[in-house]
Amino acid sequence: MTDDDEHAPSKSRRFGWRQVTLWILLGLIVAPILISAAQLALKKRPHWSIASHVSTGQAPDPALTPEPVVQVYAARTWGLKGSVAVHTWITSKRANADHYDRYEIIGWYLYRGNTALVRGPGRPDAMWFSNYPDLLVDLRGDGVESIIDKVEAAVDAYPYASTYRTWPGPNSNTFTAFVGRQVPELGVDLPPTAVGKDYLTNGALMGPAPSGTGYRVSLWGLVGAMAAWKEGIELNFLGLVVGVNFQPLALKLPGLGRLGFK
Repeated sequence: MTDDDEHAPSKSRRFGWRQVTLWILLGLIVAPILISAAQLALKKRPHWSIASHVSTGQAPDPALTPEPVVQVYAARTWGLKGSVAVHTWITSKRANADHYDRYEIIGWYLYRGNTALVRGPGRPDAMWFSNYPDLLVDLRGDGVESIIDKVEAAVDAYPYASTYRTWPGPNSNTFTAFVGRQVPELGVDLPPTAVGKDYLTNGALMGPAPSGTGYRVSLWGLVGAMAAWKEGIELNFLGLVVGVNFQPLALKLPGLGRLGFK
C-alpha cells in the first residue's frame, strides 16, 4: 500500500456521506411534498367553477365593529399547486367603515387587463376555491388607522403589478411579503408554503424579513436563507423552504407547512 492509499478517503466513507445527504433531502423535502400531495389527492375537491368563496366568519362584522381592522390571510391554492403552495392576501377596514377592502395579486387578471393587482371591497375571510384560510395577522384599535395608510402606500408602490410568475415569483406571496417589509408594524410571519415570498424586488440580494424582525438573502427567490426573531431560521432551495420557528416552536417543511405548537 502506498502513502497516497493510506491518506485517501475510503469509498465507503464517501458513499456514506452521499447516503446521508440523500436521506436528508428525502426526509426534509421529498417526503413532505409527497405526503402533502397524497392528502390533496384524497380530499374531495369541487370543480373550480363551483368552488366556494363564502365568508368563514373570522373577520369581525363591520356593522358591529367601529374600530379599524387589518388582517392577513393564507389559503391553499387551487389544483396541484395546493400541495406545496398557498395564496395570501391583505384586508383592511377603516374606522366606522361599512366594508372591508382587500388587496391581492391574482395572476389570471392579467388576461383581463394590464394588472394582476386586485384591490377594493371584498370578503376579507372568504374561502379560496373551497380552501379554508388561516388568519396570520389580526390588528384592531388604536394605531391601526395609520397602519392602513402605510399598507395602501405599499400597495401603490408594489413594482410587479403587471407581472406574474407562479414560480419562483413575483406572485401573490411576493406581493404580501413586499407589503410586510414596507410595513413592519404588521408583523406578518408568512408560512413556509408561501412560495414566492423570498423573491426580493428589483434584483436585490438582501432585504428585511416580512415581519421586520430579521433579514434574508435570496437569489431571485431560488436559493436563499433567512434569520428573524419571528420567522426563525429558513433555508430556501428552488422556492421550497425548510426551517424552524422558535416562537412558537415548530418545524417548517415544504408542502406540509409548520409542524409544532400553535
